[in-house]
Amino acid sequence: MKKLPFAGLIAALCASMAPAQIPALDLQSVRPEFLGVYRSLVQIDSTAGHETRVVDYLRRILEGEGIPTQTFALDPDRANLVARLTGNGTRRPLLILAHTDVVLVQPEKWPLDPFGAIMKDGYVWGRGTRDDKDKLATNLMVMLLLKRSGAQLDRDVIFLAESGEEADPKGVGINFMVEHHFDAIDAEFAITEGGSARLAGGAVKTVSIGTAEKLPARVRLVATGPAGHGSVPRLDNPLLRLSAAISRLGAWQPPMRLNDTTRTYLEKLATISPPAQAARYRDLLLPARTAAAQRYLREHEPGLDSMLRTSIVPTMLKAGVAANVIPSEAEATLDIRAVPGEDIAKFYAAMTQIIADPAVKIVPLPATRPASPASPLNTEMYRTLETAARRLYPGVTVLPSMSTGASDMAQLRAKGIPSYGIGPSVADEESNYGAHSDVERLAESSLYQFLEFTWSVVSETVVHK
Repeated sequence: MKKLPFAGLIAALCASMAPAQIPALDLQSVRPEFLGVYRSLVQIDSTAGHETRVVDYLRRILEGEGIPTQTFALDPDRANLVARLTGNGTRRPLLILAHTDVVLVQPEKWPLDPFGAIMKDGYVWGRGTRDDKDKLATNLMVMLLLKRSGAQLDRDVIFLAESGEEADPKGVGINFMVEHHFDAIDAEFAITEGGSARLAGGAVKTVSIGTAEKLPARVRLVATGPAGHGSVPRLDNPLLRLSAAISRLGAWQPPMRLNDTTRTYLEKLATISPPAQAARYRDLLLPARTAAAQRYLREHEPGLDSMLRTSIVPTMLKAGVAANVIPSEAEATLDIRAVPGEDIAKFYAAMTQIIADPAVKIVPLPATRPASPASPLNTEMYRTLETAARRLYPGVTVLPSMSTGASDMAQLRAKGIPSYGIGPSVADEESNYGAHSDVERLAESSLYQFLEFTWSVVSETVVHK
């Protein structure tokens, strides 16, 4: 056998010991397959009660590639699917999840077949194109590409396709998995829906990573009083009491409660905003100057205002049996969304003081999600998301964000899994074509870009280096 010179021997040894390279993504070659998978998923009508149709499709693809799957179902028509790529166990698993269900459609209001996945004007149209089959198709493709690459993984990658995110009164989806099959999805980190990228002038300007969300803490306000004839005005009319209570709560601005996510969001937003806006965002961080900025947000930027405090919104009214009868009871439903860390019992007590009427009672409604902490910004996962975004979108500003709505990350965060929301890039003018609309659509180019971003994040996190 020919002997290598010493220098050559050292070079050979170094090469044999060099860390494995993260597989490059040949995006051009996988586009047709990826688009086909995405469109096939959109074409499956998986409105609540039909999620197993998607599970059957996913199982065939995953097992056809040699990736084992498990199915977990409280309701056989609403199954959840778990697939796992096994790593060497050096680090704890990464969970990538997306929900399979979509909201109902009214076909007569759609300009195109809502389950046609029709391609038109550079977009894929259909129910679920943005909520949540873009993430589902992307996660599936990442699993397939990792398997095909043969890369050594330092941690397991767990793929969860969950049911019932949109409508889960019986707890068939994430609640079922967390309460009864948590060992199948337990992970160090999770990524799912809940973030976005803002596209303006043909370029991505900001990438929002969901790191926190508010907690639904809904109540009924119940006002009582004597019933009577509608021809005799009474000051103790329950409708008057209820109206006054709602008015007082509507005029009340609960205190602002910042956390790491919202504080960092404001700091970074100020660096990319016009001077007047930037000054207001900085003022929100200064106790001596925050009051005026808060008043401005309440009137002109209600979405941001809601992010910074626990919010109260009246949504439903119920009272009366006839036009000539003063009812003995009137009630309103209030959609309360609490910021992480809010002591909700103390908040209800503060509401009682604001209402200042013993004839109006606050009746809490059953909790639909657990209270959950914000996911930290100093984790490996968040840093990887931030780095990947900056590499894919040069010059972008990455913003941690707190959702004023709710997602299934709440259950995972409550179990101690830091969870992060991501999403494809969407132009400002696309706001009317979003999730749950009758013209839901996603740009084909954004879909491919999102695959590239997700692949970068997952491979950087799990592939042995």
